[in-house]
Amino acid sequence: MLQTLKRLFTELVDRQTATTFADDDPRLAVAALMCHVVAADGVVRPAERQRMMEELARRYGLGAEDARRLAEAARRAESETATVQRFTAGLQRSLPLAERREIVASLWKLVFADGHALEFEDAVVGRIAEMLGIEAHERIALRKTVEADCEEEAMRAAEGLREDAKTTP
Repeated sequence: MLQTLKRLFTELVDRQTATTFADDDPRLAVAALMCHVVAADGVVRPAERQRMMEELARRYGLGAEDARRLAEAARRAESETATVQRFTAGLQRSLPLAERREIVASLWKLVFADGHALEFEDAVVGRIAEMLGIEAHERIALRKTVEADCEEEAMRAAEGLREDAKTTP
């Protein structure tokens, strides 16, 4: 009985202190753009979802549960909106160019999370970058940098697997 009351009290406190994301919160806008990008090809792959959670947690200093809440709120907001302009307009007005570039780099990380970029995904990120005021040459440079980083990360992971295989009897 005492354990049940303690658990209920803890759940109530957790609900009251849970991070919430208002409609005008830039974090929600960025997460909604991420949702739009990972769903661009019609399939949200586990690697894309995982990368999105990692990017949200890293970018905003969120724990796993708050990153999940943000992603869920963003998914709902994105599904209720006909165009990404709702999200890009506020970000373009309120964030400095360097931060908008970082957003585009994060979007590229999502695109390359599954190991390759489709033409449609490229076009979606390009359109978002343009709406964020990122010039074409900057978008292309960001894409190349992120692609190279992702390839290097994949090679390190593969090398780690090979090393593990050598040491496993």
